Amino acid sequence: MSTPPLASGPEGPDALRPLLDTVLDALAEGTAARGGPLPAGGPGQVAQRLRTALGDPLPHHGSPDALHTLVRALAEGAADPADPLCAAHLHCPPLAVATAADLAASALNPSLDSWDQAPAASELEALVAQALAHLVYGTPDTPDTPGASGARGTQDIRADALVTTGGTESNQLALLLAREKHHGVQLVCGAGAHHSLHRAAWLLGLPEPVVVPAPAGILDPAALDSALTDLRGPLLVAATAGTTDAGLIDPLPDIADLCATHGARLHIDAAYGGGLLFSDRHRTRLDGLAHADTVTLDLHKLGWQPVAAGLLAVRDPADLTPLAHRADYLNADDDTEAGHPDLLGRSLRTTRRPDILKIAVTLKTLGRHGIGHLVDQVCAHAHELADLIAAHPGLELYDHPAISTVLFRPRGATDDTVAAVRRTLLDQGRAVLGRATLDGRRWLKATLLNPHTRPGDLATLLKLVEGHTPR
Repeated sequence: MSTPPLASGPEGPDALRPLLDTVLDALAEGTAARGGPLPAGGPGQVAQRLRTALGDPLPHHGSPDALHTLVRALAEGAADPADPLCAAHLHCPPLAVATAADLAASALNPSLDSWDQAPAASELEALVAQALAHLVYGTPDTPDTPGASGARGTQDIRADALVTTGGTESNQLALLLAREKHHGVQLVCGAGAHHSLHRAAWLLGLPEPVVVPAPAGILDPAALDSALTDLRGPLLVAATAGTTDAGLIDPLPDIADLCATHGARLHIDAAYGGGLLFSDRHRTRLDGLAHADTVTLDLHKLGWQPVAAGLLAVRDPADLTPLAHRADYLNADDDTEAGHPDLLGRSLRTTRRPDILKIAVTLKTLGRHGIGHLVDQVCAHAHELADLIAAHPGLELYDHPAISTVLFRPRGATDDTVAAVRRTLLDQGRAVLGRATLDGRRWLKATLLNPHTRPGDLATLLKLVEGHTPR
């Protein structure tokens, strides 16, 4: 048996070319076989088709057809975020250029735990992460940064950012940094805050979080003021810029002012809404963001990156000191003193792939204006969908969207009916809608992240809901 070729090195590109043709053909065939946003048949049939394609997952002898067979099976059984009728989650269709860059990252396979494994990738990560931190916090030549003046004055241009696997890891890191700076810190968050914050508090052994009422889905400043007045000890307030359920944005300037008044640390989870920073039209929605001590960003949402593409922006890089760690084989003292970068303090993970490459390629290819245009497009699509729902006598709109999430339900339907309509569309492979519970009622959720969506696609989505609602 011959030794399989490698993906990198002088012969790597020639070894990859025919394999890429195989992958692309299999993707096309699987997509055509699926014929919609989701495979039909529900979990049981999808699982059986996959089992049939896989066969023995650890055979004694391999098969040269495995790449085509399994890629085709995965494509046929995928929920395809590039289909306009796949609109349930913050699950974006990745840009082709970002996906191509991700291939290069996989082929070169740098590991960002020591400089000698990632000489160029480590420098690329440092430069791009800092640029994105400055997008949040501003620089002397960007006075229009959202929230760059007010409660906490001018921003510190030393701001930095760490690359993470997404919002969950970023939120966990934010709580860890707060705990290390303020021992015994207690989390205070709104009722609509992401579940990862509560999980992080549990994981880090912090006191039970204080949950502040969030009428209409956003944190109530008066209730927060009352809580901060009554509570004792160091406090970390977590606000949200783009809730998972409805894409709502907490009143960030008011919250920042309250944190300054009460001496509380502020974290803003902008995993969803952070993408508005790229849009000249919408970035003022994030006024107050720059007053946060830490900010979660997630570019595999409103950034059109393949998973994973998260960041944690930090206003004061000194807050990152607790992450410092020494392992002689990775960051020996004499190597660091000789000028080799110390990378272990950039993450709690050791082995890390260069997720920054796809981000950097996207930023350089599209520029801030190009990404902002994509943001503007999906926000406009959400408003178009909301207008269609508001004009439809058989549908009820929750509210006009704050970002690109639209909640609606068949008028007069019970919560059980709403859930059943969604499952029916899923099992038939016709449409992928999410669900959310607000104001004590269940809603269908459309999260629009596909800039190629057309008005006709939106109308089709509503016709499918209407046609599958029992009357």
